[in-house]
Amino acid sequence: MFAISIGMRFEVPQFIEIEDKIFGPLTWRQFLYLGGGLGMAIVLFLRLPFLIFVFTGVPLALLAGALAFYPVNNRPFSFFLEAIVNYFSQKRLYLWRKEEMLYKVTEAEKPAPELFEPTIRTKKTGDLSSLARRLELQAIEKKS
Repeated sequence: MFAISIGMRFEVPQFIEIEDKIFGPLTWRQFLYLGGGLGMAIVLFLRLPFLIFVFTGVPLALLAGALAFYPVNNRPFSFFLEAIVNYFSQKRLYLWRKEEMLYKVTEAEKPAPELFEPTIRTKKTGDLSSLARRLELQAIEKKS
């Protein structure tokens, strides 16, 4: 009635995000970055004067080392570099919308300037509870 499978076990890969070491302690990607950086540095050394080689070769070596070994937020430096290039190459659109007024005051509803009272200031700048109490009392007095 029921079929029982005997001996059919499958292994599930455990570390799928870890790259295989192909060239000694280096992964394929690290080897390509370092090999490309070294190759470009040799070409620059053979073609350019030494002083210009130093100013172009050192940043090239730093870039190749960062691409090979430096992770940013546990992701390869190449992803970070790609995000920087995309950010500066794409257009950014910032929209600002002016909030509309909830109601409009007509000329008849505008109060006269002499009716405005000066603002209430307390002696202590941090005493919010006394300021709130004074405002409540003024509101009660105006209603009655």
